[in-house]
Amino acid sequence: MGMMAPPPHIPVLIGPLIAAVAPVRGVWVDGTFGAGGYARALLEAGAERVIGIDRDPSALALAAGWAGPMGDRLRLIEGNFADLDTLAGGPVDGVVLDLGVSSMQIDAAGRGFSFLRDGPLDMRMGAEGPTAADIVNRAAEAEIADILYHFGEEHAARRIARAIVAARAEAPIETTRALAEIVAGCLPRSKPGQSHPATRSFQALRIAVNAEFEALLAGLAAAERALRPGGMLAVVTFHSLEDRIVKRFIAEAADPARGQSRHLPDAAPAPARFEAVTRRAVAPDAAEVAANPRARSAHLRVARRTAAPPAPPDPRALGVPVLPEHGTGRRPSRGRGR
Repeated sequence: MGMMAPPPHIPVLIGPLIAAVAPVRGVWVDGTFGAGGYARALLEAGAERVIGIDRDPSALALAAGWAGPMGDRLRLIEGNFADLDTLAGGPVDGVVLDLGVSSMQIDAAGRGFSFLRDGPLDMRMGAEGPTAADIVNRAAEAEIADILYHFGEEHAARRIARAIVAARAEAPIETTRALAEIVAGCLPRSKPGQSHPATRSFQALRIAVNAEFEALLAGLAAAERALRPGGMLAVVTFHSLEDRIVKRFIAEAADPARGQSRHLPDAAPAPARFEAVTRRAVAPDAAEVAANPRARSAHLRVARRTAAPPAPPDPRALGVPVLPEHGTGRRPSRGRGR
């Protein structure tokens, strides 16, 4: 059987991931297929079959150029990893999730994910639903501030939201460059080695457009339902908010009694649903960051499924950010920049 041509982008932390889940065997789900780098590595490491899922139809179309030699060892499905247990069609031996936006999407100016390439302010991973332009041009100032603060941890959120509303009164904000310039005008110039001033705002809008936290919570629950006892869950995150959710999900599943009040009546402890394989997040080494600068913020966490029944995750216990309700006439909460 011929070898596949290399995928166009480098999968982040792939060496540590394969080492943590070894030996690789059985059926795996790559819930964020993207350029197919993780699926390729899993197949070459010994997986019998990989089910690749992606909500972006263009990602699956690009795979046709290199995945042919794998035959039925690679099955591609258009869908959201929040439904991976249903899409997989049966129990699996492993699930890998590479969260956030893919390199292919960042590099495509027409997708509107990057402030480094001017393009339409879209940011949708799929082809449906409101765009980032819809949010910045239609949402109330307080709602924009809440999105930037809760989803981007941007402490100048109020100042930026106010500038966005003022700018859109003159003309619609339709491009990534236009938005990046508005945000940059609200913040100090970044120093060498620091991220672009618009990084947090673009992250926040992308998360809002794609309902990423809701999908992550549903995807972790779906992975738990899909995995056989002994099956492996590997998750790569790219910012502190999603890493916190994954960390707490694994910790709670490995020790369901953690966080329970000692004042509650004694009850039989719930069985652990996962066992942590990586005791702390695995970060890329200097060589990987030098070869792939986009890996610098990545963290890998791996856990092994037990035979305990699945349980629905509690968003509050996992620290999932939630936007306050609007329409009450209240001012945005403190701490969002003035």
